[in-house]
Amino acid sequence: MAKVKYYYDSANLAFRKIKTRKRKKFGYVVLFLLASALFGFLTFVVLLNTPYFDTPKDRVLERQVENLKLNYAILNKKMDQIDDVIEDLEDRDNNLYRVYFNTAAIPIDERKSGYSKKNRYAALQGYDNSTLVINTTERVDALSKELAIQSKSLDEIVKLAKAKSQLLSAIPAIQPVKNENLKRMASGFGYRTDPFTKAKKMHEGMDFTAKSGTPIYATGDGVVERADNTASGYGNHVVIRHGYGYETLYAHLSKYNCRPGKSVKRGDIIGYVGSTGRSEAPHLHYEVHKNGKVVNPLNFYYGNISAVEYVAISKIANQENQSLD
Repeated sequence: MAKVKYYYDSANLAFRKIKTRKRKKFGYVVLFLLASALFGFLTFVVLLNTPYFDTPKDRVLERQVENLKLNYAILNKKMDQIDDVIEDLEDRDNNLYRVYFNTAAIPIDERKSGYSKKNRYAALQGYDNSTLVINTTERVDALSKELAIQSKSLDEIVKLAKAKSQLLSAIPAIQPVKNENLKRMASGFGYRTDPFTKAKKMHEGMDFTAKSGTPIYATGDGVVERADNTASGYGNHVVIRHGYGYETLYAHLSKYNCRPGKSVKRGDIIGYVGSTGRSEAPHLHYEVHKNGKVVNPLNFYYGNISAVEYVAISKIANQENQSLD
């Protein structure tokens, strides 16, 4: 029940009841409602800025953050798998490919070295979950660098493989005439009896007996340097420069099947057996030179004979018999 207020009327010496005007009452009501609304709004704003009250927008943002965390976790798992693959590649690169091609391995500290630039990730600091983002970014950068180093290494291995393939193709590796029954070996490398002077002298090649006109094959890839008869004693002869320090000489030919400057492949016919020059009978005199020094051709027949055949031909070649030139 509302209190009744009075005032003292001095003129009539009596207390009279205070009557509130309706307009004033309405003003009080409006003022009260405005004050209540303002208080409610301020309370609502305060609650919005506390962790105890989530708006629909906050809940959406929270779900997005959780999804991002999940995606980062999945990304890190994938990077773990990529890291395993890269480590396997690096191991094979250092311990297989580079060993095979006789080149130095790439040090692990060089492969795993980080970036030297300071504060590289400063722009990512100061945010919620900055540690997660920075760590993931660092891993991506490290993997990218490892992949770049490995890619460069594989490019180098490809070049080495091509060079190795060219080297293997260039090395004299077959006999210069077909010798299925190992019957064409007449004289080997070393001191032999000269057929004309009967004195012992160094025989710097191997002699293969064969009928005139028997095909002679290039024993490795190369370029014909000479095909003439100007060298004393050799008669018609061919010299092939194989590269990597290798040269081969084929002497006493009846005729040529090549010309100077022509590129040849292992197994190409370059001429035919004869008995020109200082020769006692139709045969092929064959020499191998490495870095300007004559070497035993017997060591270069691995391309077309077995181990048993090598032993048999070695016994024949090492007999100190008479050479044919």
